[in-house]
Amino acid sequence: MRYVFFITIFALLQLFSLGTALSLQWWLQPWEIGNLPTIVWIVIFVITNGLLLLSVKRVFANSYRWISGWMLVMHFVLLTALLTSILYGAYWLLASFMGDGINVSAAIDEDLRALALAIFLGLFAYALYSAYVPVVRKVTITIDKVLSKTLRVAVASDLHLGKLFGSGAIDRLQHLLMQNNADILLMPGDIMDDNTDAFVDHKMAVNLKMLCDSVPYGVYATLGNHDLYGHEQPISEALKNAGVKLLNDDVVSIEHEGTPIWLVGRFDNHKHQRVATTALLAHVDIEQPIVLLDHRPSDIEEHSQLPIDLQVSGHTHNGQIFPANFIVSAINRLGYGYEAIGKGHFVVSSGYGFWGIPFRLGSRSEIWLINLVGNKDNQKID
Repeated sequence: MRYVFFITIFALLQLFSLGTALSLQWWLQPWEIGNLPTIVWIVIFVITNGLLLLSVKRVFANSYRWISGWMLVMHFVLLTALLTSILYGAYWLLASFMGDGINVSAAIDEDLRALALAIFLGLFAYALYSAYVPVVRKVTITIDKVLSKTLRVAVASDLHLGKLFGSGAIDRLQHLLMQNNADILLMPGDIMDDNTDAFVDHKMAVNLKMLCDSVPYGVYATLGNHDLYGHEQPISEALKNAGVKLLNDDVVSIEHEGTPIWLVGRFDNHKHQRVATTALLAHVDIEQPIVLLDHRPSDIEEHSQLPIDLQVSGHTHNGQIFPANFIVSAINRLGYGYEAIGKGHFVVSSGYGFWGIPFRLGSRSEIWLINLVGNKDNQKID
């Protein structure tokens, strides 16, 4: 399976390189000098395969970011070519409809190249904005159990705290929670970006502690796959020391306005010996509200038949970069968003942070604010 994955990535990179070379050859056509087209082709394929080799050999730390970044550049070049072609095609159709002849003059040629450059730079600017400027998704969910008063549940998954997403992002999250009067914050996995190096170096524990202290019922979290890649213990200790309450195959009851609410947390399935959800539910009162934190949304079908009122998940990033969001939707029962399924309600977030490179296209950095409402007729929503 690993070889199939590698061959697929290798083939995609060669196709991306081919498309990028052809697109750049067109864009550079007015300035063609000597062997410039040949040089462009050689440079693109050398960069692609050189970075791939460095990434496979793990020559330097975070080498995957370099190949991911280069692939993003090529992807945006291809999207630029596609959008430019569509716009030119629309111009051609409009001109034909109006009876004007199509005259591809030097001026139009220059305009097309200027438009292509603007689209390319615009894609980067928008993708960077989408990665660093979060939105708040709000939903009201009514469960078939008693809650004396609405519980405001904030969800921030996939922070991936590291060199590119750190103290400022934590402070911004704290501001959003206070602005929206959240009662509790749930973080279903991938809180760190593989290790605690940047977290320690940039003293993020101070910011995270302030965040935890500002939330009335505190911050509860589970570990995701990126928290389990060989640094589970230091990541767990760093989070606990900052005030985060970890629920790793564990349950806890909190009280909200006199109503007990059960929080159930699971390890990510990267940990093969994790406890089954049914075994965890044996320790709770199923007549009372139950909220499950499960990093991946892969068990939603099974959980929809259990007495779970709300499940919050992440992991998918909603693909992070278009068109991967369509792949996420195709392979998951619920790859992103909110849906009531079977006996429960399910929210899958695209994540507050990002993986690898600080860009999002077709997805947004976000938190969810869930107004959890009981079935009493006199329920109060402030």
